[in-house]
Amino acid sequence: MKSPADLAARLARQWQNTELREQRLLNPESWPLRILIGKPTGAAVRSHLDRVRTHLQTWREVTIGQIEWQPIRFQSASEPIEIPVAWVLASPTEWVQATGNNEVKREYQMLSRLASSLDQRFHSLIIRRRSLVTDKPEQDVIRSGTLTLQLSPGYAEGKPLRALSLAGIDSKFFERNRQLVIQMLDVLHDGQASETGLEAFLSAEDEGHHWLLVADLDGQLLPFSQFRVRASELQNTPLPGQNLLLVENERCLHQLPRTPDTIALLGSGLNLSWLQAAWLMQKNIAYWGDVDTWGLTMLARARESLPHLRPLLMSRAVFEGFGEDNAVIEPQPASSVPPSGLTGKEMDLYWLLLGKERGRLEQEFLPVDSVHCAVGLWIRSLRG
Repeated sequence: MKSPADLAARLARQWQNTELREQRLLNPESWPLRILIGKPTGAAVRSHLDRVRTHLQTWREVTIGQIEWQPIRFQSASEPIEIPVAWVLASPTEWVQATGNNEVKREYQMLSRLASSLDQRFHSLIIRRRSLVTDKPEQDVIRSGTLTLQLSPGYAEGKPLRALSLAGIDSKFFERNRQLVIQMLDVLHDGQASETGLEAFLSAEDEGHHWLLVADLDGQLLPFSQFRVRASELQNTPLPGQNLLLVENERCLHQLPRTPDTIALLGSGLNLSWLQAAWLMQKNIAYWGDVDTWGLTMLARARESLPHLRPLLMSRAVFEGFGEDNAVIEPQPASSVPPSGLTGKEMDLYWLLLGKERGRLEQEFLPVDSVHCAVGLWIRSLRG
């Protein structure tokens, strides 16, 4: 048989269980909660009657929830004894009160206040990821929710995050609440903010934090075969070689061939403001990205700065040739309409991808020999 203190400690431990906490706070069908107390044995009634009486009195004094009592006959007693057999809690509030734990009560009260002010779609996040909100001013959490509802892919249009004026935030707001805003955006946009990075997702100026992978495909243009450089430094620092291959994802490095007079820059994603560097206009530029709406959106933005660039492996023929076995679902399309900056055929491809259940062909699923062939054709075309 369990005392109220025993079960209170168990209920407090259950609060720390993420799955149970979410289920009980968000699912009305979790209630009422019936917790078995246990019954004294005949030997306990016979040999430790005072202990049993104390147990009964302790449960009579419980005022939270309802106690189920059941008459039970014991050989050593002349009459049936009313025994507490279950503790029934009707709501999350009673659960929290029953724990007798001040920290659990504090967290529950905080989550209740936040839930009343946040969009319902964020409730699961703050309950499961308490660490995102427990040490923050509640007003910052509420503003994060309000702000996130106003943000969308590309919203910043090249401005730095600190320059965005929404929901009454200050210039340091994103710095203080970066992870919370990313997680809230992920809830609304199927994880895209984490996948691309906050600045890239919002098309915000990177302010020097984004690092690109530089690879010497020639083998003799640089003192290293590969290294990393901040995107902001490329604004004023030209790279050697006449040819520059821009690659959306850096994990595709192994697919690139040895190529004369050529540097590859990988991993820029949506961070493309550095393409406005004047020295790039003197280079032969090729761009290779995923065949999906985000890849075509990045191609269009890159072309705004570099209208002479040549796309590689981003056509309908490539999608239809390799997509049947390798295409996957694109969790969150970039936009419901094609961006300006695409050619007519690229716009047709964009519409095609929007209509596909599996409208995303990622770069790394293309055969290495196809990539080598495309890069080789580009280089040969430059020679006339």
